[in-house]
Amino acid sequence: MPQDPPLLIKLLRAPEWARFQSDGRFDGSPDDRRDGFIHLSTAEQLAGTIARHFAGVDGLIAAELALDGDPDLRWEPSRDGRLFPHLYRPLRLGDVIRARPVSAQAQ
Repeated sequence: MPQDPPLLIKLLRAPEWARFQSDGRFDGSPDDRRDGFIHLSTAEQLAGTIARHFAGVDGLIAAELALDGDPDLRWEPSRDGRLFPHLYRPLRLGDVIRARPVSAQAQ
């Protein structure tokens, strides 16, 4: 049985999510723009990403993405040498499957 591609998630602060919805695209957070790609996480990596980069941040939105087969998606070593998904183009609103609030306190 073929394995489904992993669910990919971009965490956004509420103002970033609002701007993304308004503009129809997201060019990245300051960290994304500094590094030259959009930082993403898998569902399994999400708690670690929240703890490391978003602890205590209110109003987080987890945008779940459909990027399977996207040529601009690369899996590259990051924390502890583990592979993380990095997107080398802006996110488009059409990439989003759904968006849901997440709590940085509950992680």
